[in-house]
Amino acid sequence: MPDAGYLTIGKVVARLQPKYPDLSVSKVRYLEEEGLLNPSRTPGGYRLYSQHDVRQLETILYLQKTRFMPLQVIKEELQKAEDGRGELMTSATGSPAHASLSDLPAPTIPDEDVDSEEVLNKFHPIDRMPELLGVSVSFVRQLSEAGVITTRRSPRGRDLVDGRDFSLIRACNELSRYGILPKNLRWYVQAANRESGTFQQALTVYGRKAAGEVVQNDEQRAQQDQALSNMLALTDKVRDTLIRRRLKAPAADEHHDERRT
Repeated sequence: MPDAGYLTIGKVVARLQPKYPDLSVSKVRYLEEEGLLNPSRTPGGYRLYSQHDVRQLETILYLQKTRFMPLQVIKEELQKAEDGRGELMTSATGSPAHASLSDLPAPTIPDEDVDSEEVLNKFHPIDRMPELLGVSVSFVRQLSEAGVITTRRSPRGRDLVDGRDFSLIRACNELSRYGILPKNLRWYVQAANRESGTFQQALTVYGRKAAGEVVQNDEQRAQQDQALSNMLALTDKVRDTLIRRRLKAPAADEHHDERRT
């Protein structure tokens, strides 16, 4: 196969990163594993991306960024476009290569399916939170303002909530019953931001640096996941112990003073 017109994965990432800064080699590989990309390979196993592959990748990134589509929906729409049964908008020029997709309507979700993988991997209008989670819109907005969750804005100007934040929203709602409100959780957001840097540094041993990316095999990924779980459990124990000790400190100090007198 001639190399002319084909790009390596590193060159593809370099070409698209100015428009999509979060793009990485590992993300492109993940999209391939999910069946959204199918690059050619050299006899030595190196990936080579055609101009069609690059346009398809850019379309995927565009739909994720501007239309908040989950990967499964994008995959289905790409397949329809390939089969001539649907049309997609390209992100290369910002104008439709085909007619653009309309915003997908919010599905009707039975209560028992709220925790399904399909629901959790989608974005949902904020005004559906009372229906889906039993919490008020204003409460979810307060969580967003406190930095606990991050909402996105749809092309139609609607605030969207990530389904992966549903369990966090529920936990915060339970805390509010004890008087711990979203504004009180800013400290946890700040602590998480600090701790994540410490964890990230500690986890660098589970991989190797190559072209600015951390390259991992399956075994290293599994080891990293287990290490992260262990660290989270241990730091939770440290935090819990320190908080309990602090709350008991005034009573202990008073008892110590009584013994001295």
